[in-house]
Amino acid sequence: MKKIVLLQTSMVSFDVFNRLFQEIIPEAQVSNLVDEDLLDTLNRNRGITPSIIQRICQYCVAAEAAGADLIFSQCSSTREGIECARKMVNIPILMVDDAMAEQAVAAGSRIGVAATAAATLKPTSAALRSAAAAQGKDIEIKTYLADGALDVLMKERNRDKHDRLIIDLLKRAEQENDVIVLAQGSMVTIEPLLGEIKVPVLTSPKRGVIKARQLLLGN
Repeated sequence: MKKIVLLQTSMVSFDVFNRLFQEIIPEAQVSNLVDEDLLDTLNRNRGITPSIIQRICQYCVAAEAAGADLIFSQCSSTREGIECARKMVNIPILMVDDAMAEQAVAAGSRIGVAATAAATLKPTSAALRSAAAAQGKDIEIKTYLADGALDVLMKERNRDKHDRLIIDLLKRAEQENDVIVLAQGSMVTIEPLLGEIKVPVLTSPKRGVIKARQLLLGN
């Protein structure tokens, strides 16, 4: 049986990702490695730090040593650390937003990046630029931050208020973009409301897990 190590920085999306892996790759064993302090530190510093990169690399090396066939990073803000870790292990490491970035670039040249945490804007934009380079396309990226929405979700546990803050943000972003991407997996809760938005809005969790299946099983 193939083994996947799911690297998570928050319990907010824990059940969502484990359910998706069970539905999409039931043939695989999934182990969770959760470090919520990574996300707290990212948010305090409004971006990644050398110590965070070091910890991410250590986790990935440990996951390979534990027999993982694939590592899946749930947090888009960890991208710089994951890029470093990819040079240290001999198994695939997939970022949650890799597949979303590829599809967004294929869908349009004006791409909006919406986030509830400032630390995710830079790495998601980097993923889009990397995907654009691979596809030989020129893109324009605009970023949008629903400041405070993440605290509403994680501290107040008010998912409805969180979702409405994001939808209000997307209604501004739709005026300036061909397609919008959601920079965090935790934002997937707004999917039932996306009919209010006039341009395509892409989320990362399901796309990411489908890509993991393709990498792991080739189908």
